[in-house]
This record gives sequence, C-alpha cells and structure tokens, in this order.
Amino acid sequence: MSGVRPDRVLLVGCGFIGRKRAASLPTDVELVGVHDLFTERAASLAADFGTRSFDDLGEFLRSTPVGALVVVATTHDSLASTALQAIDAGHHVLVEKPGARNDEEFALVVAAAEARGVELRVGYNHRFHPSFVKLRELISDLDTGPLMNIRARYGHGGRLGYESEWRADPARGGGELLDQGSHLIDLSRTFDPDLHLAFAELATQFWDMPAEDNAWLALRSFSGTFAWLHATWTEWKNLFAFEVTWRTAKAEITGLGGSYGPDRLVWHEMLPEMGPPRTQEWNFAGPDRSWDLEMSDVLNACAGLESVGASGSDALAVLRIIEEARRT
Repeated sequence: MSGVRPDRVLLVGCGFIGRKRAASLPTDVELVGVHDLFTERAASLAADFGTRSFDDLGEFLRSTPVGALVVVATTHDSLASTALQAIDAGHHVLVEKPGARNDEEFALVVAAAEARGVELRVGYNHRFHPSFVKLRELISDLDTGPLMNIRARYGHGGRLGYESEWRADPARGGGELLDQGSHLIDLSRTFDPDLHLAFAELATQFWDMPAEDNAWLALRSFSGTFAWLHATWTEWKNLFAFEVTWRTAKAEITGLGGSYGPDRLVWHEMLPEMGPPRTQEWNFAGPDRSWDLEMSDVLNACAGLESVGASGSDALAVLRIIEEARRT
C-alpha cells in the first residue's frame, strides 16, 4: 500500500495529545472524524476542527476507505488494541509512544502491520525538536569520530494528585520509565541503535503509588558506547537535558520549550591542539513545531519516502529494553 500519501486522517483519542495531533495536520489533509470513549470530549474536538465524531470505533474505522492514516492518542492500555483494529481495517497507523504497555502487546501490532502491508509509526516527537534536527545536520556534515557516551535527564516537576493519575497505574501502562524514560531510550538509539540494557534501578521514592517514580538506566553497545539515563517524577522543576559526546565533539541540548525552558543546542568541537573547544550555540524560540514536523514525516513514510521518525521496530526495541529493566 506504500507509494500513496494519505490525505485523510482519523483520530482516536481526543485529549491533550489528540488535540495536538489534530492541530498538526497539513492543510491538504482532511480530518474526516474523531472518536473517544468520552463522547462529549470527542464532540468538542470535532466542533473545534469542523469534522464528525463517532461513538462506535468499529464503524468509525470502516467508514473511510482503506489507506487513510489513523492516529491513536489514547492511554497506554488502549494503544495496542486500537492500533490493531485500525490495521485490520486497512489503514496506516501513527500510535502514540510507547505504542503499548509492553513488548508482547506491541510485537502483535508490528506483525499485523507487516502482514497487512500498512505503515506503522510511533509518536516519539522529541526527534523533531529543532535542537535534535540541527544536531542531525551537524553530525552528517562533520567527522566527529566514534560515539563515546550519552548522558541524559528528563524530569517532571510534579503536581497534587499525581499518584492518582492513569500514568501511576501499572494496569493502564503507568510508571516513569514508560512515560518519560521511553523518550530518552528512543533518542539514545537514534545515535546508536545497538544500545542494550546493562543496568537498571527502578524506585518509588516519593509518590504513594504502585509504579516507579524514578528510573535509572545504563545502556551499552558492542561498539563501546555507554549511555546513562535518569527519568524522574521528583525533579520539582520540569527539566530536559541531553548530552552526546564523540571522540572530537560534544553536543548539549537543554529544554523543550514551555515549562522546560528554551530549546537550546550548544556544540563543542575539539581543536587539533585541544584546550578550549570551538563552541557554537543555537537558541530556538517560538512555538513547538515538533508535532507538525513529525506528522509530515509520518505521511511521507506512508508514501514510501525517506523518514527519520520512529518505526514500529524502533518502538519495539525500546519496549524490550523497558521490559528487561522491569525484570531486574
């Protein structure tokens, strides 16, 4: 079914992320309908975007000819089952990260997409923040030598009632490792896809809940890369920091915009005589365009064009690392 860029999108899940996905659609793509278990929420989004809301998911998916793009923006416990229904109906799928609650659930989705011949992409939108886009440009043009290490932190500031939210419920796919930690693993794998788990420590240090609020992971690859990642719900001030070091250069990315602070990339390049490096800095102001860029990338992938977003196999590799961490 590849080779045709979808011009119709169906949205399942009309919460905060669903609205971001609806707003990210290019002008030449039609949002033909939306669905949510909370029918009032679906009706509200439909009214705001000039489309229809559907109460019955099966009818909704069958109402559009095959080859549309279904965006699945539900809670984690419904991601895999909804994606499978969309694939069975013959549609391409963009499913929100992490794709499922665990690797066993998501392996079924990957296999179904391959068997049906439709495109499966996973919403790891941080790949499309301008600092990471610029970093990919830099390392494609420069000889930095081999990758040596990655150090990253991602943390929520916390809010009252956090322990009662769906992310804190393991049955619904909760836990900080699956929430923010999955982003860190995915971003690390964009620099070295052979990274695998070397060490994990999951802890519930503050919130009274059955899922972890802190996760520390060490990843390594056979080429010698080492990554140290910390995802936390006890940061007390929203934080994103991602550092990558090669033999002759280093990148420092901080902020994601909004409450995480300005999106900023600092590039240090070692000189032949060593000493203080040559340093450049980019600060990216303005609205968060990662959702727009990712949506265009997904539509291109459906058409068989070049894509830098997360594939089904990328997301499955992330979930396998998470499941191994949970077992340690």
